[in-house]
Amino acid sequence: MTAIDGAALLNEVEAFHRRFNVFPHEAAYVAVALWDAHAHLLECFDSTPRLAFLSPEPGSGKSRALEIVETLVPHPMVAVNASAAALFRAVSGVDGRPTILFDEIDTIFGPKAGDNEDLRGFLNAGHRRTGVTYRCIGDGGNQTVQAFPSYCAVAVAGLGSLPDTILTRSIVIRMRRRARNERVEPFRARIHEAEGHKLRDRLAKWAEQARGFVLGAWPEMPDGVTDRPADVWEPLLAIADAVGGQWPERAREACVTLVKAAQTTDKHSLGIRLLTDLRDHVLIGVDKLPTIAILDRLNALDDAPWADLDGKPLDNRRLARMLSEYMTADNGPIRSRNIRTAGGVLKGFHAEDLADAWARYCPPPPGLRPRSPDHGHEGETARRSAPCPASMAPIMGRACVEEH
Repeated sequence: MTAIDGAALLNEVEAFHRRFNVFPHEAAYVAVALWDAHAHLLECFDSTPRLAFLSPEPGSGKSRALEIVETLVPHPMVAVNASAAALFRAVSGVDGRPTILFDEIDTIFGPKAGDNEDLRGFLNAGHRRTGVTYRCIGDGGNQTVQAFPSYCAVAVAGLGSLPDTILTRSIVIRMRRRARNERVEPFRARIHEAEGHKLRDRLAKWAEQARGFVLGAWPEMPDGVTDRPADVWEPLLAIADAVGGQWPERAREACVTLVKAAQTTDKHSLGIRLLTDLRDHVLIGVDKLPTIAILDRLNALDDAPWADLDGKPLDNRRLARMLSEYMTADNGPIRSRNIRTAGGVLKGFHAEDLADAWARYCPPPPGLRPRSPDHGHEGETARRSAPCPASMAPIMGRACVEEH
């Protein structure tokens, strides 16, 4: 059998996407082409990333992107409102492992949908090759527990976002409506599906040739890509190394671009938002503040949720409860302590108690190196200073200015 030039083939796959899709940046074309190829070698990897085309508004090309992917992957299964039971039975069926394509995923996980925990569990479990879904089989007292394999490639498209547990397992392409100067070729299924299927068949043949190279590969990760992002990108970088040419370099550039983009748009949890706002907007230039001053600053922040949490501003009880879920460097819960002020002794929080949580959970401050959990206040002088609220000056006295 004549060897297939993998790099040239992926160039053709990328060009096929470019004919019908306008992605937000070059990294997206690279990632999607690699994802198409990885679906043909799924058994070679320990995990498979989800591919998510998301946008804030309709008409942004998400469904079209999913249609093009459908022509290029093995055993595509278009699932709209499919139940978790139907999906895990399809994955373990005799027709071969499907590549599941979920359009309108916002109808499943959007704000107007239910929790759909079964489906979320299926998508989370199927990220790993060892993932299974357990169900009871049989009637009455003759029921037995059976494990259904859940491992399969999944691409989704929808409005808004996804649950965090799925989002962190995904390569996210933030789609936009085409600008007036952006042109694509109209996709006609009767004509263009056959073209995509020819590329799909060639990808399948290349996959057979590349299987030995990809199986057990440990691709080198770009600097700073670790933990879950590394799990997500490992299969795609392995594909890039297998095809060669410019793809290894382009894949790593795309990896860095999309991982950074995900970190920028990641809303995190409300707890991480609280920690980050305390670091960047509240405990700046001071080593401690009374709770009343912290609440005053938090509730005054623009574009922050604290002034309206379920119709009420953040209060001292909720602040204490949220912070107590995180630990100090001494492995004790973060709690308020007495702070002596000109107006008496008040309860408040100390920056040193928060330093370990800041270093472990918060993104690095813009333009500043992240603080290490082992170094307490090292680098504190690099942080910006800000005056205490005017209303707190009579209470805080010197504490408002002694660190400035």
